Amino acid sequence: MLQKFFKYHGAGNDFLLADNRDGLLSLSAAQISHLCDRHTGFGADGVMLLEKSESRDFRMQFFNPDGSSGMMCGNGGRCIVAFAADLGVVSGNFPVVFEAPDGVHTAVIQSAAKDLSYTIRLNMSDVKGVEHFPQEKSCFLDTGTRHLVKFVVDLHSLDVDKEGWTLRHDPRFAPQGTNVDFVQVVGHELHVRTFEKGVEAETLACGTGVVASAIAACSCGFSGEAGTAGVVKYSVKTALSTMEVEFLPEGEGDSLEASQVWLTGPTTFVGTIECLL
Repeated sequence: MLQKFFKYHGAGNDFLLADNRDGLLSLSAAQISHLCDRHTGFGADGVMLLEKSESRDFRMQFFNPDGSSGMMCGNGGRCIVAFAADLGVVSGNFPVVFEAPDGVHTAVIQSAAKDLSYTIRLNMSDVKGVEHFPQEKSCFLDTGTRHLVKFVVDLHSLDVDKEGWTLRHDPRFAPQGTNVDFVQVVGHELHVRTFEKGVEAETLACGTGVVASAIAACSCGFSGEAGTAGVVKYSVKTALSTMEVEFLPEGEGDSLEASQVWLTGPTTFVGTIECLL
Protein backbone atom coordinates (compact mmCIF):
# COMPACT_ATOMS: atom_id res chain seq x y z
CA MET A 1 0.00 0.00 0.00
CA LEU A 2 1.32 3.43 -0.97
CA GLN A 3 0.86 5.71 2.05
CA LYS A 4 1.19 9.50 2.18
CA PHE A 5 2.72 11.20 5.22
CA PHE A 6 2.89 14.92 5.98
CA LYS A 7 5.92 16.29 7.79
CA TYR A 8 5.55 19.09 10.36
CA HIS A 9 7.83 20.45 13.04
CA GLY A 10 7.05 22.29 16.24
CA ALA A 11 10.05 24.40 17.30
CA GLY A 12 12.30 21.85 15.55
CA ASN A 13 10.58 18.78 17.03
CA ASP A 14 9.65 16.98 13.79
CA PHE A 15 6.92 14.45 13.06
CA LEU A 16 5.42 12.40 10.24
CA LEU A 17 1.60 12.57 10.25
CA ALA A 18 -1.00 10.56 8.38
CA ASP A 19 -4.74 10.95 7.96
CA ASN A 20 -6.23 7.73 9.34
CA ARG A 21 -9.86 8.77 9.64
CA ASP A 22 -10.82 5.69 7.62
CA GLY A 23 -9.07 3.49 10.19
CA LEU A 24 -7.24 1.44 7.58
CA LEU A 25 -3.66 2.30 8.54
CA SER A 26 -1.93 0.13 11.14
CA LEU A 27 1.80 0.56 11.69
CA SER A 28 4.20 -1.94 13.24
CA ALA A 29 7.08 -0.88 15.48
CA ALA A 30 9.49 -1.84 12.69
CA GLN A 31 7.68 0.37 10.16
CA ILE A 32 7.66 3.31 12.57
CA SER A 33 11.34 2.86 13.32
CA HIS A 34 12.14 2.76 9.61
CA LEU A 35 10.10 5.90 8.86
CA CYS A 36 11.83 7.84 11.65
CA ASP A 37 15.37 6.74 10.79
CA ARG A 38 17.31 9.78 9.57
CA HIS A 39 19.62 7.73 7.34
CA THR A 40 17.56 4.93 5.83
CA GLY A 41 14.08 6.41 6.31
CA PHE A 42 12.58 9.90 6.13
CA GLY A 43 13.62 11.11 9.59
CA ALA A 44 11.40 12.23 12.46
CA ASP A 45 11.12 12.40 16.23
CA GLY A 46 7.84 10.51 16.04
CA VAL A 47 4.84 9.42 13.98
CA MET A 48 1.24 10.50 14.53
CA LEU A 49 -2.08 9.31 13.16
CA LEU A 50 -5.11 11.59 13.01
CA GLU A 51 -8.17 9.45 13.64
CA LYS A 52 -11.92 9.87 14.05
CA SER A 53 -13.39 10.53 17.47
CA GLU A 54 -16.97 9.91 18.51
CA SER A 55 -17.18 13.01 20.70
CA ARG A 56 -14.27 15.32 19.82
CA ASP A 57 -12.83 16.90 16.69
CA PHE A 58 -10.36 14.03 16.24
CA ARG A 59 -8.17 11.54 18.08
CA MET A 60 -4.37 11.67 18.17
CA GLN A 61 -2.22 8.56 18.16
CA PHE A 62 1.45 9.21 18.90
CA PHE A 63 4.42 6.84 18.44
CA ASN A 64 8.05 7.31 19.42
CA PRO A 65 10.71 6.25 16.87
CA ASP A 66 11.08 2.93 18.68
CA GLY A 67 7.36 2.25 18.20
CA SER A 68 6.38 2.86 21.83
CA SER A 69 3.20 4.80 22.50
CA GLY A 70 0.72 5.71 25.23
CA MET A 71 2.21 9.08 26.17
CA MET A 72 1.46 12.71 25.31
CA CYS A 73 3.67 14.84 23.07
CA GLY A 74 3.22 18.59 23.47
CA ASN A 75 4.81 19.71 20.23
CA GLY A 76 3.18 16.76 18.49
CA GLY A 77 -0.17 17.89 19.83
CA ARG A 78 0.38 21.36 18.42
CA CYS A 79 1.51 19.93 15.06
CA ILE A 80 -1.50 17.65 14.71
CA VAL A 81 -3.79 20.64 15.31
CA ALA A 82 -2.04 22.41 12.41
CA PHE A 83 -2.44 19.24 10.32
CA ALA A 84 -6.15 19.05 11.18
CA ALA A 85 -6.57 22.69 10.13
CA ASP A 86 -4.76 22.08 6.84
CA LEU A 87 -6.99 19.04 6.19
CA GLY A 88 -10.10 21.13 6.89
CA VAL A 89 -11.04 18.93 9.85
CA VAL A 90 -11.09 21.98 12.15
CA SER A 91 -11.36 25.73 11.69
CA GLY A 92 -9.05 28.34 13.12
CA ASN A 93 -12.10 30.34 14.19
CA PHE A 94 -12.99 27.91 16.99
CA PRO A 95 -11.17 26.09 19.83
CA VAL A 96 -10.01 22.63 18.78
CA VAL A 97 -10.80 19.74 21.14
CA PHE A 98 -9.14 16.37 20.61
CA GLU A 99 -8.39 13.09 22.36
CA ALA A 100 -4.80 12.15 23.19
CA PRO A 101 -3.22 9.29 25.15
CA ASP A 102 -3.35 11.28 28.41
CA GLY A 103 -6.89 12.64 27.99
CA VAL A 104 -8.75 15.43 26.22
CA HIS A 105 -6.93 18.60 25.13
CA THR A 106 -8.07 21.98 23.86
CA ALA A 107 -6.04 24.09 21.44
CA VAL A 108 -6.35 27.54 19.96
CA ILE A 109 -4.85 28.52 16.60
CA GLN A 110 -3.60 32.00 17.44
CA SER A 111 -2.42 32.99 13.98
CA ALA A 112 -3.59 32.06 10.50
CA ALA A 113 -1.28 30.03 8.28
CA LYS A 114 1.57 32.22 7.09
CA ASP A 115 4.52 30.78 5.19
CA LEU A 116 3.07 27.34 6.07
CA SER A 117 3.30 28.14 9.79
CA TYR A 118 0.88 28.59 12.69
CA THR A 119 1.22 29.72 16.28
CA ILE A 120 -0.75 27.27 18.40
CA ARG A 121 -1.67 27.43 22.08
CA LEU A 122 -2.29 23.99 23.59
CA ASN A 123 -3.88 23.13 26.93
CA MET A 124 -1.77 20.48 28.68
CA SER A 125 -2.55 18.05 31.52
CA ASP A 126 -2.71 19.26 35.11
CA VAL A 127 0.30 18.35 37.24
CA LYS A 128 -0.12 17.10 40.80
CA GLY A 129 3.05 17.04 42.84
CA VAL A 130 6.74 17.44 42.05
CA GLU A 131 9.32 15.08 43.56
CA HIS A 132 12.52 16.92 44.49
CA PHE A 133 16.09 15.64 44.68
CA PRO A 134 17.78 18.70 46.29
CA GLN A 135 21.34 17.34 46.29
CA GLU A 136 21.10 16.75 42.55
CA LYS A 137 19.26 20.00 41.84
CA SER A 138 16.61 18.04 40.01
CA CYS A 139 12.85 17.31 40.06
CA PHE A 140 10.66 14.53 38.73
CA LEU A 141 7.12 15.14 37.45
CA ASP A 142 4.58 13.92 34.91
CA THR A 143 3.21 16.40 32.35
CA GLY A 144 1.50 13.72 30.27
CA THR A 145 4.95 12.18 29.85
CA ARG A 146 7.46 11.48 32.63
CA HIS A 147 10.28 14.02 33.02
CA LEU A 148 13.33 14.48 35.20
CA VAL A 149 14.30 18.17 35.20
CA LYS A 150 17.89 18.94 36.21
CA PHE A 151 19.14 22.51 36.75
CA VAL A 152 22.66 23.20 35.45
CA VAL A 153 25.01 26.19 35.22
CA ASP A 154 26.53 25.60 31.77
CA LEU A 155 23.93 24.20 29.40
CA HIS A 156 25.91 24.97 26.24
CA SER A 157 28.86 22.66 26.99
CA LEU A 158 26.80 19.82 28.48
CA ASP A 159 26.97 16.40 26.80
CA VAL A 160 23.19 15.91 26.74
CA ASP A 161 23.26 12.52 25.01
CA LYS A 162 25.71 11.07 27.55
CA GLU A 163 24.23 12.62 30.70
CA GLY A 164 20.68 12.15 29.48
CA TRP A 165 21.14 8.47 28.67
CA THR A 166 22.49 7.79 32.17
CA LEU A 167 19.60 9.55 33.93
CA ARG A 168 17.01 8.15 31.52
CA HIS A 169 18.05 4.65 32.70
CA ASP A 170 18.32 5.55 36.41
CA PRO A 171 16.83 2.65 38.46
CA ARG A 172 14.62 5.13 40.34
CA PHE A 173 12.53 5.57 37.19
CA ALA A 174 12.44 1.94 36.06
CA PRO A 175 10.86 0.21 34.31
CA GLN A 176 9.28 3.01 32.23
CA GLY A 177 12.30 5.30 32.32
CA THR A 178 12.03 9.05 31.95
CA ASN A 179 12.77 11.92 29.62
CA VAL A 180 15.50 14.23 30.93
CA ASP A 181 15.47 18.02 30.68
CA PHE A 182 18.56 20.10 31.44
CA VAL A 183 17.68 23.67 32.38
CA GLN A 184 19.75 26.80 32.84
CA VAL A 185 18.09 29.89 34.28
CA VAL A 186 19.21 32.96 32.32
CA GLY A 187 17.64 36.08 33.79
CA HIS A 188 13.90 35.54 33.63
CA GLU A 189 14.21 33.00 30.82
CA LEU A 190 14.68 29.23 30.96
CA HIS A 191 17.06 27.63 28.47
CA VAL A 192 16.29 23.93 27.95
CA ARG A 193 17.83 20.92 26.23
CA THR A 194 16.04 17.55 26.34
CA PHE A 195 17.02 13.90 26.03
CA GLU A 196 13.92 11.97 24.93
CA LYS A 197 13.33 8.32 25.68
CA GLY A 198 11.96 6.49 22.67
CA VAL A 199 14.10 8.75 20.51
CA GLU A 200 17.09 7.87 22.74
CA ALA A 201 18.86 11.10 21.89
CA GLU A 202 18.62 14.85 22.27
CA THR A 203 15.83 16.49 20.29
CA LEU A 204 15.68 20.14 19.23
CA ALA A 205 12.63 20.66 21.45
CA CYS A 206 10.17 18.73 23.61
CA GLY A 207 6.78 20.24 24.45
CA THR A 208 6.05 18.21 27.58
CA GLY A 209 9.67 18.86 28.61
CA VAL A 210 9.29 22.62 28.18
CA VAL A 211 6.18 22.47 30.38
CA ALA A 212 7.95 20.25 32.94
CA SER A 213 10.89 22.67 33.06
CA ALA A 214 8.66 25.66 33.77
CA ILE A 215 6.69 23.89 36.52
CA ALA A 216 9.90 22.54 38.06
CA ALA A 217 11.39 26.05 38.02
CA CYS A 218 8.34 27.36 39.85
CA SER A 219 8.53 24.59 42.45
CA CYS A 220 12.22 25.41 43.04
CA GLY A 221 11.57 29.12 43.57
CA PHE A 222 12.62 30.49 40.17
CA SER A 223 9.98 33.14 39.56
CA GLY A 224 8.24 33.66 36.26
CA GLU A 225 6.23 36.59 35.00
CA ALA A 226 3.08 37.25 37.02
CA GLY A 227 -0.12 37.06 35.00
CA THR A 228 -3.71 37.70 35.98
CA ALA A 229 -5.67 35.75 38.61
CA GLY A 230 -2.55 34.06 40.00
CA VAL A 231 -1.32 32.65 36.69
CA VAL A 232 2.46 32.62 36.11
CA LYS A 233 4.22 32.67 32.74
CA TYR A 234 7.64 31.38 31.72
CA SER A 235 9.59 32.07 28.56
CA VAL A 236 11.45 28.91 27.56
CA LYS A 237 14.18 28.92 24.93
CA THR A 238 14.93 25.73 22.99
CA ALA A 239 17.42 25.22 20.16
CA LEU A 240 15.38 27.00 17.47
CA SER A 241 12.49 28.79 19.17
CA THR A 242 11.28 30.50 22.30
CA MET A 243 8.06 29.04 23.69
CA GLU A 244 5.71 30.20 26.42
CA VAL A 245 4.29 28.20 29.31
CA GLU A 246 1.61 29.52 31.62
CA PHE A 247 -0.22 27.85 34.48
CA LEU A 248 -1.95 28.41 37.80
CA PRO A 249 0.23 27.14 40.67
CA GLU A 250 -1.11 25.98 44.02
CA GLY A 251 1.06 24.93 46.94
CA GLU A 252 4.84 24.81 46.81
CA GLY A 253 7.78 22.43 46.77
CA ASP A 254 6.82 18.75 46.57
CA SER A 255 3.13 19.61 46.98
CA LEU A 256 3.03 22.05 44.07
CA GLU A 257 0.10 21.51 41.72
CA ALA A 258 -0.34 23.22 38.36
CA SER A 259 -3.66 23.66 36.58
CA GLN A 260 -4.76 25.67 33.53
CA VAL A 261 -1.46 24.68 31.89
CA TRP A 262 -0.91 26.10 28.39
CA LEU A 263 1.97 25.69 25.94
CA THR A 264 2.35 28.18 23.09
CA GLY A 265 4.76 28.03 20.18
CA PRO A 266 5.22 27.75 16.41
CA THR A 267 4.41 24.88 14.05
CA THR A 268 5.55 24.59 10.45
CA PHE A 269 4.54 22.36 7.55
CA VAL A 270 7.65 20.91 5.86
CA GLY A 271 6.38 18.73 3.01
CA THR A 272 4.84 15.42 2.00
CA ILE A 273 6.27 11.99 1.35
CA GLU A 274 4.91 8.71 -0.01
CA CYS A 275 6.19 5.30 0.88
CA LEU A 276 5.29 1.68 0.30
CA LEU A 277 4.16 -0.03 3.51
